[in-house]
Amino acid sequence: MVDTVPGTQRRTGLMLALLAFAQFIVAVDYNIVFVALPEIGSALGFSAQSLQWVVSAYAVAFGGLLLFGGRMVDRLGGRRIFILGLVIFGLACLVGGFAESPGVLIAARAVQGLGAALLTPATLTLINTRFEEGPERNRALAVWGACGSGGLAAGALLGGVLTDALGWEWVLFVLVPLALIAAVVAPGTLAPDESRSSSQGGFDAVGAILATLGSSLLVLGLVSGPEVGWGSIRGAGAIVAGVVLLAIFALVENKSASPLVPMRLFRNRSLVTAILIILVFQSALGGSYYIFTNYLQGVLAYDALEAGLAFVPLAIISMAASLKLAGLLLGKFGPRATLFTGMAINGVGMVILALSMSTGASFWTLVPGLIVWGIGGGVTFPAMFVCAASGVAPQEAGAASALATTSQQIGGAAGLALLVAVATAGLSGDPAPVADVADGLRTAMWIGGAASVIGGLLAFTLKKPGTAPAPETAEIPRERAGEVGMPSNG
Repeated sequence: MVDTVPGTQRRTGLMLALLAFAQFIVAVDYNIVFVALPEIGSALGFSAQSLQWVVSAYAVAFGGLLLFGGRMVDRLGGRRIFILGLVIFGLACLVGGFAESPGVLIAARAVQGLGAALLTPATLTLINTRFEEGPERNRALAVWGACGSGGLAAGALLGGVLTDALGWEWVLFVLVPLALIAAVVAPGTLAPDESRSSSQGGFDAVGAILATLGSSLLVLGLVSGPEVGWGSIRGAGAIVAGVVLLAIFALVENKSASPLVPMRLFRNRSLVTAILIILVFQSALGGSYYIFTNYLQGVLAYDALEAGLAFVPLAIISMAASLKLAGLLLGKFGPRATLFTGMAINGVGMVILALSMSTGASFWTLVPGLIVWGIGGGVTFPAMFVCAASGVAPQEAGAASALATTSQQIGGAAGLALLVAVATAGLSGDPAPVADVADGLRTAMWIGGAASVIGGLLAFTLKKPGTAPAPETAEIPRERAGEVGMPSNG
């Protein structure tokens, strides 16, 4: 009996390490392809207009299939879908690395997005159902968030190093062993699923189609608008069609006996607030990463490797804040104060960075803004997902995780579109004067920072610490309570 607790702790530690490693893989992929795009374009014969689809195909499939992936997790179990997502993701990277034509690479990137759309809600669901709500889950999400920050930095660095040393193919090949090794390790590390809800009736095929098409069109319009123009079919047309389909989806779900996304989840104030904050935070973060990268390369003339290295202070500080500061603040002040503080610091850091973004800036003048930005982002990221998981029944953790992650993807696409539009407004000439480019990028960074500070006010819609949650927030309808077992979170 004496060895039981250490053995359990060791198994729990290995499980958390695996789940955090999965987040690291997805985060690496977020940045690793960007720096290889010029070489990909010249090697495979992409046109200037079609090259964006190396990024967009992944983003559209990822964002569009998350709700479907979340419900698959709820029905089949987080462990199964976690392994399936890793295998699909890894094999798609392998096919993409061997691609010899634009069509094959774009298709592989879309399948890679499918793998990520299964893997991400599965990872979050496993954290939310295997770690008890409170300090234990807060610590787990802090580690998960820190690995995400590390993955972003590693992606930028690896992208530059691998492209220069081995060729663009290796930005995809390097992910293959990472994903497949994690898939092989998973069965022995993750306990069998207890929370899958196979007895809940038929699968909501109509809802799945509407959610996938609606989300995909919305993301497609947001990522395409800056390139093809907002008045085009692929711009505003896709956005309008996506919004209409999602509105129809909400109506269908309200009538469905076995909905893809149970509408009662939207009675959970913590989840709804988290979705809104994630939307704002990711809008500022996703667009600002792109803005800062363009500033480093387009204004300061950094090469790909130098630009990747410039993100290292931001990533290190963000990881440290997630690991050390987020859990401390959540335990002492609760999610309400922690989210507002994190969002405010995040925005202030971006504003400080904007003030230092001149045409002749040295890297060291940028560091203070990067440090403050990293602290705010490191605190905010795990706190958002702690909030999203609060009061959610285990049988619906996949759907809740998918809603939170969908808002993350849509927010990132919307923020990128908005901030790129701001940064390029008024530019003339080809190429535009460097001073004008710097002014546009600085203005966009200002707006991202202001949006983060203002978005932090949403945290005050959360209940104050000590207020009892409404009883319906995590409730399974009484007529279904006997059908589904309530597993422990241990």
